[in-house]
Amino acid sequence: MLNKNGLRIAISGRSGCGNTTVSRLLAERLGLKLVNYTFRTIADEDGISFDDVCRRAETGNEDDLRVDKTQVALARKEPSVLGSRLAIWMLKDADLKVFLAGSPKVRAARIKMREGGTLEDQMKATADRDKRDFIRYKKLYGIDNNDYSLADLVINTDRFDALQVVEIIVTATRV
Repeated sequence: MLNKNGLRIAISGRSGCGNTTVSRLLAERLGLKLVNYTFRTIADEDGISFDDVCRRAETGNEDDLRVDKTQVALARKEPSVLGSRLAIWMLKDADLKVFLAGSPKVRAARIKMREGGTLEDQMKATADRDKRDFIRYKKLYGIDNNDYSLADLVINTDRFDALQVVEIIVTATRV
């Protein structure tokens, strides 16, 4: 499964599917560099809220291009796990492309646990974010993030906890 420069795994999925947690745990398990440069990273670097970065991204391409260019460059430097919304599309030479899927209700419940609010509010916010992301990705890159057929592995995370998902991915790296 290794390419000439070492193992590179790309993990994508919508908010609440466990991208960040699974990517971190997988990188630790395999001893790989974790690349998780996201809008949250930009918010921290720029000293603004995550919501402000998301709103800013709706009116300009700079943040999307910054995330995508930076994360791909970081992932190509060394063997790594790249976890991001578009990882499987952007890291074209990944050895393994994994898409994490999940139902809207389970995703919203996870986000509620992480960020608070009500389940109903999080379901609406998550649906709104999914719609905005789809429009942005389609406009900017021509990517339909509802079509993840290029993934080597699709895992419904509703049925598994993060450690179980990591084990599924580890098994896939041995094929």
